[in-house]
Amino acid sequence: MKIVTLNVRDPADSMADFTRAWKTGKSQKSARISFASPELLWRVLTEKRWGLLKVLCGAGPVSIREAARLIGRDVKAVHGDVTALLNAGILIHTDDRRIVFPFEAVKVEFLLHAA
Repeated sequence: MKIVTLNVRDPADSMADFTRAWKTGKSQKSARISFASPELLWRVLTEKRWGLLKVLCGAGPVSIREAARLIGRDVKAVHGDVTALLNAGILIHTDDRRIVFPFEAVKVEFLLHAA
């Protein structure tokens, strides 16, 4: 099963992992998309975008119009959400300009520290 982990990490830590993978030629065992803060993660993963990901999970490539139909929402609103998820690297475009969420599951991971 292809799983993506969405996590909150310091950008320097993410870059250190990237540099290590670049130098060693060894990629991480699982896909990760990191956000600099929990606030940024929740700004990108709104309730409606999370619902969109649930519909796209395992659906394969679809058009934005088809995604809107699947979730029962307005095409223009879904287009805005798709654009935000594409910019965050969560969704990808296929060669024929369809969108795809290339994972079968999502894991969200972050640690809340005492103030």
